[in-house]
Amino acid sequence: MDVEAKDYNSLNLSEEQEEKMINEAFQDVLDGYLRSNHRKKVEIIKRAYEFAKNAHKGIRRRSGEPYILHPIAVAKIVSQEIGLGSTSICSALLHDVVEDTEYTVEDIEINFGKKIASIVDGLTKISGGIFGDKASAQAENFRKLLLTMADDIRVILIKMADRLHNMRTLSSMLPNKQYKIAGETLYIYAPLAHRLGLFAIKTELEDLSFKYEHPDTYKDIKDKIVESEKKRNSQYTDFSTPVKAKLDEMGLKYTINARVKSAYSIWKKMETKHIPFEEVYDLYAVRIVFDCDADANEKQICWNIYSAITDIYKLHPTRTRDWVSTPKTNGYRALHLTVMGPDGNWVEVQIRSRKMDDIAERGFAAHWKYKIGESDEESELESWLKTITDILKEPKPNAMDFLDTIKLNLFATEIFVFTPKGDLITFPKNATVLDVAYELHTELGSHCIAGKVNHRLVPISQKLQSGDQVEILTSETQKPTPEWLNFVVTAKAKSKLEQALRKERKKIVDKGEAAVMAAIEENNLTDANRFITKLMGVYNFHTREDLFFAVGDNKVALTDSVVKSTVKKQNQGIFTRIWPFTGKKKDVDETQSAETITPDKINKKEIYVLRSEGGVQNYKTASCCNPIPGDDVVGYVDDNEEVIVHKMDCEVAMRIKSSFGNRLVATKWLESPLQTSFLATISVKGIDRMGILQELIHEISINMSINIRKLDIEARDGVFDCLLDLRVSDARIVDRLCRQIKKIKDVTYAARIK
Repeated sequence: MDVEAKDYNSLNLSEEQEEKMINEAFQDVLDGYLRSNHRKKVEIIKRAYEFAKNAHKGIRRRSGEPYILHPIAVAKIVSQEIGLGSTSICSALLHDVVEDTEYTVEDIEINFGKKIASIVDGLTKISGGIFGDKASAQAENFRKLLLTMADDIRVILIKMADRLHNMRTLSSMLPNKQYKIAGETLYIYAPLAHRLGLFAIKTELEDLSFKYEHPDTYKDIKDKIVESEKKRNSQYTDFSTPVKAKLDEMGLKYTINARVKSAYSIWKKMETKHIPFEEVYDLYAVRIVFDCDADANEKQICWNIYSAITDIYKLHPTRTRDWVSTPKTNGYRALHLTVMGPDGNWVEVQIRSRKMDDIAERGFAAHWKYKIGESDEESELESWLKTITDILKEPKPNAMDFLDTIKLNLFATEIFVFTPKGDLITFPKNATVLDVAYELHTELGSHCIAGKVNHRLVPISQKLQSGDQVEILTSETQKPTPEWLNFVVTAKAKSKLEQALRKERKKIVDKGEAAVMAAIEENNLTDANRFITKLMGVYNFHTREDLFFAVGDNKVALTDSVVKSTVKKQNQGIFTRIWPFTGKKKDVDETQSAETITPDKINKKEIYVLRSEGGVQNYKTASCCNPIPGDDVVGYVDDNEEVIVHKMDCEVAMRIKSSFGNRLVATKWLESPLQTSFLATISVKGIDRMGILQELIHEISINMSINIRKLDIEARDGVFDCLLDLRVSDARIVDRLCRQIKKIKDVTYAARIK
């Protein structure tokens, strides 16, 4: 069952061997379930397996394997990696039956009962991934997912298992499908897994997405992790030996180990800080997991271990995180501290009880294992699901904005603030006074004029810090304004504010529409639609509503002369095409200005070769990320059948992969001729001294023969900061240049930037 999907066809199994393999895979699921703490409802699981097996008989996956192996694998993840019971195992085994076969939800209900049928129905509604081919369908599918999730959390947990198995077997898909599924996974599924506390699944989803989007970089980091293992083990042994001695002395029963960062999180750190692998010093964290008989003693033991470690090593003063006293909203509990190790590097230590560790790795599902009534963490989940439901009551008309609003609260760093009465509320990082007002009550938000943070008067845009006490000041005359959207960050505040703004806007739109209709009537115009269309062209409005709003807001006056001149005008290209991913008008600046040749014939099932010669290209580069040959890129086929190339990890590309997967095309760079050049920007920093600029220019212009187009350098207080625009043939040249520049004495940093 662990055979890679792409290798399946090479096995050449007989029908009997296949049957044996399928039964062994199912037995593996059953054995795992029998080892769990769940009630042993084996009979219904066996019936679900036989039902699904017969329903999918003769159907194969793209990899060639019998389709039934997929639901069996999903059931195994649900049972053994998430920790769910018989209802979820049956639902996982049956999750594709209604969508892919002649059976209906009613058939499932008759055979397996209402609860399993309800979960299978929920999974069928959101089948084919969160997203459809069009943005509107995508938003609708996502709404269904979240609404069903609010009804029964097991739906999304099984969907997570389904996505995880699809990612594990992604190698059998076409490259453009791989990009779509990997992009979609990073954009929504990984943040959802994080929000639900499924840490192990979230990490694997990120790593698998990274593997398919940046295969060479992924392999390079994995190889370097293996190469550095010996050194890392030596550092860990030096660090942990005195800690173990102290914990043994305390009489604790515990495990201690070093957890290496995932390849994706290492890469994110390298990208964010523009550093090579060798300069990522916190490659691992030390985790201590202790046994504890009584929940009431967990907190005390955590702090006892903290005290023992800080007796041995010096503590980093600002990097202690007490998630024991105040758990994260996804239920995560642990005590984190960072200390200076014996080798002079900072080491993060995570302290957890066995129960905390189980919940940290497997999320809310693990709560059911320990459940005695409703816990605080489950209340937090209920609260989050209620927020989602509130947003869904007023869904945004723009699909991408809707998804972004939801995503705001999926992957946010959390802060904690207090009300004047001492109630604690969790918010995303950068939340403002206005976010607090809307969280407490919609009316408070709409009439908020200022706040008091720690008894000091502040504006409503004031960003909050963890531990702030916030009081809201209101006025009956205050009304929401569009400018408020610039500084609210929570999904709830954004949703409520836009709801209020739409209400106000509708009044003005109605007033404007009435004025336009009155002008049409006064001037005896027979074709109202034609007049309105011409008026939109004159003032360059994209929609009728925009026109009516401008008229109602007195920004456009319908004088006699305006009406008469509009009637005379011919309707000439009045509509402006809006670029769907940035919200900007698409103009010549939106893509690189190099002349493009007629694009090669595009077959999305094949790899599109990106060619460039003498300044002429068969593609366009997106200005949002400005990729150059050698970068990992993905192609987007626009309405004109032209290929727009984005960096794989560009934010705009992330949205495209999530929403317009049917327009993606896998791409590869053709080796560029030496005379072809592209613009790249690098940042150089270091200690200021006489002659360092001369050495820098000599290395770039003379030693490496690279054309400098722009140089901006500033020296202050003994250090310098330099930005250089260069013409290069590909990304490898930039990487080599940065390595060479770092060899110059007193240069401490050199990296390509966006």
